Order: sequence, then structure tokens, then C-alpha cells
Amino acid sequence: MPVNIINREQAEAIIREQVVNTIFQDAPKQSVFMGLARKLPNMTSNQTRIRVLDFLPTAYWVNGDTGMKQTSNQAWDNVYINAGELAVIVPIPEAVLNDAEFDIFGEVTPRVNEAIGQKVDSAIIFGENRPVEWQNDIITLARQAGNNVAIGADPDYYDLIMSEGGLFNKVEEDGYMVSGILSSLSMRAKLRGLRTTDGMPLFTQSMQGATPYALDGSPIYFPTNGSFNNKIAQMVVGDFKQAVYAIRQDVTVKILDQGVIQDPISKEIVYNLAQQDMIALRVVFRMGWALPNPATRLDEDRTGCAFAYLEPATPITTQKVTFTVEDNADVPSPIAGAVVDVNGARKKTGEDGKAEFNMRPGVYPVKIKKTGYIAVSETTAVADVAVSKNITLIKKD
Repeated sequence: MPVNIINREQAEAIIREQVVNTIFQDAPKQSVFMGLARKLPNMTSNQTRIRVLDFLPTAYWVNGDTGMKQTSNQAWDNVYINAGELAVIVPIPEAVLNDAEFDIFGEVTPRVNEAIGQKVDSAIIFGENRPVEWQNDIITLARQAGNNVAIGADPDYYDLIMSEGGLFNKVEEDGYMVSGILSSLSMRAKLRGLRTTDGMPLFTQSMQGATPYALDGSPIYFPTNGSFNNKIAQMVVGDFKQAVYAIRQDVTVKILDQGVIQDPISKEIVYNLAQQDMIALRVVFRMGWALPNPATRLDEDRTGCAFAYLEPATPITTQKVTFTVEDNADVPSPIAGAVVDVNGARKKTGEDGKAEFNMRPGVYPVKIKKTGYIAVSETTAVADVAVSKNITLIKKD
């Protein structure tokens, strides 16, 4: 005889389900660069000027009791920090907010902060979506100084990083000490593969404990905020305290319930907040950064760089940009020792008056100067072919 029961299938509609009041997600990541670089006082305007040493004085031996003492001078230069702006608007219908079991704005805000950190690191280190107000990124500056190391066919990563001609040596030859290392997560396997001369792993201390990663006393950081682009570099080393940044406007969150939101390209109205009963979360952040690169006894021309990087197997494509600097004589002569500054990357012309750079596509401000001549400022556009430019400097009266 069958027994009538109310089974689970019949009562499914009224059975209470356990709802875990949390959202499973990874912890928000912050900017790695801002954690390593030197923070300056907040900017009080859109531009901040830093005075840096540009020319060092020289001392001379005096020959004999009546020898003539010689003179020397010292000069300073201006480096500017310009504020770039990061912003985003997140529109949400009010009905969605009212029906949600969670604080949607509370969930969105830390993710927006994470996105800001990722954009800051990508722009400063790799030049991705770099604001036009900012100087060249760290990779570009290091490349112009010759501080890029190619991997080759059968790489020995320890030699590429630590030995003569390696990453550390490149930074040290320009007068700096490596204080930190950034690397992609994929580099951890290569580091674990490093062996001592007797075949022992360099980075394995305990199978139970965490393995600290450091080289020559400098800690290695593996950014997980999505900013590290291993198609541009596999590892970046340098003296991060030489890089400075300043905040013009800290992360500011504002709730909007009036106004319209337009498509930035077509300019068409996408949302009308008041008419569609919507609220928008607007987040704004403004900051600037610089690598002042002052003159030192090991880099008096300021053509070096406090950073170096390890190239991927297929280096990113660059174009040669050649500047030829001449005087304005009837028969122009090349000017040696002229400083060519391409958005923060500096080189001096040789005896032939030429200075060569290797730049990625973009538009770059250029300044050419030489003591005794009127400085010239212009812009140079780089696309998919080599660029050659002739620059004429006029002597001062």
C-alpha cells in the first residue's frame, strides 16, 4: 500500500535555501609603482616643477706655488610633473540598487580603485595608454640609455640578470643601485630553475614554507593587478626611489543622480539619469610622475637611466629616430655635444651632430639645446618607418 508523503520535489517552492551573504572575489590589488617610488607632497596645481642638478663643477690641480687657479660652474635644470587624470562613471538603475541584497557601490568602489592602480602601473612602467602630459615610460627611458638586455637563443637567466652586462650591471654603470625588481608571474618558474654550481636550486629553502624571492638583496615583486606586460618586458629592475610621483587629486567618489551620460566618440546621449531613474558612481584620480635623472659623477651628461629591463624572446617593434643638429652658417656644420631630449629621454650628439633614438609609435615633444645657442622645441611623430630630422640651432648674440 503506497504511503502518501510530501517529498522534496513537491515542496521545492517553499524550502528555504541557504544564501551565503558574501561575494566570492579576489582581494583588490593596488599600484605596485606607487608602493615603491618616492611620494612627493601633493600637487597644488596642474604642474609641479622639480629643480635638478644639470652640470657638475670641476676642481683643478694648481701647478707650482704661483700656478693659476681655474674656475668652474654648476647648473640646474627644470623637470616638470604634469597631472594626468583617470576617471570612470558607473551607472546603475535605482531599481537595481533597491532590490540588491548587497551594497553595490561598496562592491564596485574597491574594484575601481584596483583599476586605477593597474592603469597607473601600465602607463608609467610600460607606456600603455600613457597620458600625453606625462614623460616617457620607464621601459622607453631605459631603452634609450641602452639598458635593455636581449634573451638570445639559449638564455642563462642568472647571467642575464646578475653578471657583467646583465640587468644589475646596466643600472650600476649609470651610477645607481637596484632597490627593487618587477617581474611577471611566469618568471617565477625560470627563477625556480636557477641552480648553484653544485646543482642546488637557488630559491628553494623549505617545501613547507614560502620561498622569498630576492636577488643580490633586492626584493622581487610579481604584480597581480594585470599591469605587467610580458610582451614588452620579462623583468624590470632599478632604483625605484629615483622615480617620484605626486597626487593632484586623490581618489574622489561622487554619486550623481542628475545629468546625462554621452558616448565619448559619437557624443550621443546614452543615459539620462533623472529621466531613467538612475544613479551614477563617478570616480576621479589625478596624479603625475617623473624620473628627474640628475647629473651624478657617474652620469654627468644625464643620458643614463636608473632602470633596466629584460626583453622578451620577440622584442617589441621600435623605429629609429635620428636627429642631426647643425649650426646656421652659410655652410652648416654639425654641432657636437648638443642635448636632444625626447620627452625625458636624453642623448648628446656626436661629432657628426647626430643622436639616435629607438621609439615606439607615438607623438613626442622634443627639445634641443646647447650652451651658446637658442634652444629649439618641436614635436616628432613616429609611425611604422624610420624618422630623420634636421635641426638648426642659432647662436646667441
